[in-house]
Amino acid sequence: MRGTSGLPPTPVPPPPAVKPHGAAPSVAVVGAHILDVLGRPVDEIPPGQGSARLDEIRATAAGTAAGTAVDLARLGARVRSFGAVGTDLLGDIVMQAMACSGVDTRGVVRKRGAQTSATILPIRPDGSRPALHVPGATRLFELADIDLDAVAGCDALLLGGPDALAGLSAADLTAVGLAAKRAGALVVIDVLHPGSARSLERLAGVLALADWFSPNGDQLLALTGRAGQAGLAGAIADVLALGTGGLAVTLGPDGCLVTDQSGRSHLVPALRVPVMDTTGCGDGFNAGFLTGLLAGCEPADAASLGVACGALVATGLGSDAGIESLGQVLEFLGGEQPEAAARIRGRLQRSSDGLKECSA
Repeated sequence: MRGTSGLPPTPVPPPPAVKPHGAAPSVAVVGAHILDVLGRPVDEIPPGQGSARLDEIRATAAGTAAGTAVDLARLGARVRSFGAVGTDLLGDIVMQAMACSGVDTRGVVRKRGAQTSATILPIRPDGSRPALHVPGATRLFELADIDLDAVAGCDALLLGGPDALAGLSAADLTAVGLAAKRAGALVVIDVLHPGSARSLERLAGVLALADWFSPNGDQLLALTGRAGQAGLAGAIADVLALGTGGLAVTLGPDGCLVTDQSGRSHLVPALRVPVMDTTGCGDGFNAGFLTGLLAGCEPADAASLGVACGALVATGLGSDAGIESLGQVLEFLGGEQPEAAARIRGRLQRSSDGLKECSA
């Protein structure tokens, strides 16, 4: 019996079964759902039974799926999340945190007897952090847990952390991608773990269906077996050869390298911000990048929006920090890259006008 009956019921905003005219884009987010518990600043772990006072401790819905789902909802998308958590208090917190940001959590299953995937993150003063992680229920998520019709009914699919979904085979992952692709949805994939050649082999089928793959540079090098900055171009070519439409490779303080299927690349510069915590910056990037792509932005401009989101996340504690709304992100980006911000605003306006015409 669960010992969480004292918590209020998780609010679930039910979206309509059919997308209404004039509605915001809908995104299915499938993958890793993790509870992060973060504290800052941590210079060192006290020895023995010692203790240390911190400025802040937070718990957030995180993981390449749940973290991105929250950020997408804050940017105005209609988001339905699919993943697995346990029947424990940690799972209740993840579900509550997502629902409070407007994410539809009906696709998140509760695995009885399993612990919710969770990470303890002591954040160093420079924003870096070691991680203490329990894989938990994420590894128990199965194809039978996913409503593929609901996935196919969305405008985009983000497959977040498929390398962490041990319960889904390579064929299962491909089936999820196919359901979205056949319905005309945009497909974006990101990974959770550092990466290995074995992971790339498992993901090759679904990557062949993806419009975009958005790992960080270290992950991409590890996945392809390449090394160093000189190996990055080769690593990108390796993934493009699988059939992936393009790559948006995040490079931390060096920005983001966007490469399309033709091999043409564009380096999007980073935005300088005071860094508190780098947890979830990739999730923020994915949310902004997807938002830009769904608005019809050129990939480089969509990546600029993603970089802005990732930078804002770094200014606070946890993967849900920094991002308040799309307008707020554009205002921030406009202060650093006014031309890119203006182009994105123009695309958003044209997209909005088109929706209004459809609903007239």
